[in-house]
Amino acid sequence: DKATNPLNKDLDWDGINAFCEQLNKELEGPPLATRLLAHKIQSPQEWEAIQALTVLESCMKSCGKRFHDEVGKFRFLNELIKVVSPKYLGSRTPEKVKSKILELMYSWTLGLPHEVKISEAYQMLKKQGIVKCDPKLPDDAPFPPPPPRPKNIIFDDEEKSKTLARLLKSSHPEDLRAANKLIKEMVQEDQKRMEKISKRVNAIEEVNNNVKLLTEMVTNYSKGETTESNEDLMKELYQRCERMRPMLFRLASDTEDNDEALAEILQANDNLTQVINLYKQLV
Repeated sequence: DKATNPLNKDLDWDGINAFCEQLNKELEGPPLATRLLAHKIQSPQEWEAIQALTVLESCMKSCGKRFHDEVGKFRFLNELIKVVSPKYLGSRTPEKVKSKILELMYSWTLGLPHEVKISEAYQMLKKQGIVKCDPKLPDDAPFPPPPPRPKNIIFDDEEKSKTLARLLKSSHPEDLRAANKLIKEMVQEDQKRMEKISKRVNAIEEVNNNVKLLTEMVTNYSKGETTESNEDLMKELYQRCERMRPMLFRLASDTEDNDEALAEILQANDNLTQVINLYKQLV
């Protein structure tokens, strides 16, 4: 919202960079980001749509393969096609927005030839006559070279990595057996870490969904007018929220103090506490 605010006088680069950073950090970053961007790109306000396309362009340049793969799916490409196609929103979309989309799609066909669906979507627009000729790209459009491969987090533990390197250089069979055992341990640790992240993401999502639904129902609650089945559903949601509190406390105590995930857990817990108090107060 900050990066695409129609009231921004100029492009908000702090907001745009913050969005790219958040996208890279989150496990579900790319699919969430493409959904949010598609919505903003289809805004009837030209400046909001242009800002959203600038965010998209920045993410494509700085967020790597996970994001490229998501943009290269028809699910997202179709949302862009809707904006330029006269069959959908094209007839009421400003020219500036349409030409920016076509410019981006063309630059991706050159910069990301392995994302074949992007190229297919662009060729289809040509066949339909929506693209009359390839747009002229600005000088800074080509993609920068891909960033260096991220280090495997498994081998971030410097002590273990040094030990492993030493063992692998050895010609003694027992050292190689020890190296094999160490690799297995490190892989198991990484699997546990990934399971922990997945468990946390799912738990926070479940909490947020329940909080949202219960908040809506409590806000619209009116004594004597709300149906019995809705009252039962509210009661069930309230009990579910109560049961989730210990789970969040366990997650928080399992999370390092300096881990950014802790802020998410505490925020989810605050939301949970608020809706539980709201239910007790109004219902």
